[in-house]
Amino acid sequence: LKHFAVAVLLLCAALEAAPLPVRHVQGYIHGFLVLKSMDDKVLGSGDLIQVPAGNRVTVNLSLHFADGSLYEETSVFSQSRNYRLLSYKQVMKGPAFKIQQTLSLDASNGNVNIQYTDKDGKEKTIADTLSLPPDLANGILSMLLTDADPKTETTLSMVVSTPKPRIVQLKASAANQDSYSLGGSGAKANHYIVKINIGGITGAAAKVLGKQPPPLNMWIAAGNAPVFLKSEGPLYDGGPVWRIELASPVWPKRP
Repeated sequence: LKHFAVAVLLLCAALEAAPLPVRHVQGYIHGFLVLKSMDDKVLGSGDLIQVPAGNRVTVNLSLHFADGSLYEETSVFSQSRNYRLLSYKQVMKGPAFKIQQTLSLDASNGNVNIQYTDKDGKEKTIADTLSLPPDLANGILSMLLTDADPKTETTLSMVVSTPKPRIVQLKASAANQDSYSLGGSGAKANHYIVKINIGGITGAAAKVLGKQPPPLNMWIAAGNAPVFLKSEGPLYDGGPVWRIELASPVWPKRP
């Protein structure tokens, strides 16, 4: 019985969430983004800016919609041997979103704060303290996939709002390599499919009712310098599937 108990403890320890190890140190990045519907209608534009300071890196993703809506994520993570999310803030406001919401978390103490406006227009606040796992991917999922091994499945965690905060599990696996072109030259991208596992009774009910979140598709440039290329998926629970991809500057024509 004693040996059985030890084996169970070892198994539980092995199943605990583990942060992704650092293979490539992250540096400065400024990517220009365009937001589209799945029928290629342009909905807005934005930026992905990553700024390092020692072992800490700040990542800001901002998407400005044509209707005035704003989606913004600000994440701070450390990259000392392993990637660890330190703080995160998400802002969704404007007519593009059914619920106006600001979510913030502090990984050092597990505090999660959600401010949102319900369907009746009433402002509400939820403050909770969660036991946050060390493999949180809020706001840094695309960065983590650039450093993941495409030959193995990557398991990560994420805090989501329902509107009550809860932790879901992400399972990212490389489906295949897709071809694309740049200036007439061919290149390859690793296509990742990220499945969201709600877990528990809620997750089982979601599968039965057909409300399981759709998977997120993400394309990362293959090779020695992997970088985010595009993603397809909802930005919020129950939202439409949108495409985010890199944009190139368009210069005015000279007379």
